[in-house]
Amino acid sequence: MCRRLLALLPVFCSQAGFGPSLVLEADGKEPSLYTVKAVFILDNDGNRLLSKYYDPELYPSMKEQKNFERNVFNKTHKADNEIAFLEGMTIVYKSSIDLFFYVVGSAQENELMLMSVLNCMFESLSHILRKNVERRCLLDNMEGVFLVVDEIIDGGVILESDPQQVLQKVNYRVRRLDVIPTVLQSAKEQIKWSILK
Repeated sequence: MCRRLLALLPVFCSQAGFGPSLVLEADGKEPSLYTVKAVFILDNDGNRLLSKYYDPELYPSMKEQKNFERNVFNKTHKADNEIAFLEGMTIVYKSSIDLFFYVVGSAQENELMLMSVLNCMFESLSHILRKNVERRCLLDNMEGVFLVVDEIIDGGVILESDPQQVLQKVNYRVRRLDVIPTVLQSAKEQIKWSILK
């Protein structure tokens, strides 16, 4: 949906009589679909539980990524804010019991857009974890967590910001994956009984 809106933005601006400069970002670049630079979830000690970096030039090595995450955690774990600016990045975050959820964008990125991604991720995970958003439950359901993140963001592009749509897609993919073992088990049973006869 975001792709369609961004594609229509220049058309709308020209029809409304605005010049092309309105469509450009503040630094003169054209707007980009790649709005999310990274997503990560840390525990209350700052240890990484999940991370996905979508810009390979941002922090190319694991050491740089963990250093960035440690800096972000040190700046945000005691703060009551929802937005932080660090190392030229806009970071929106939320905490729950013993977890910290982060969505990172460029300095020019719209905080509301990043916050909608964060809220969608948090609400979707809350539903999957049955409102028990804590470290142990998250680790027990990591495949669902990765599915949720992949349904919301693909390569830094925001695909979905509605938790209900994300849950429908995740449930469909999970059901589809559950059918395969069931079919294989049924086939094994049939082969076993045909051999035993």
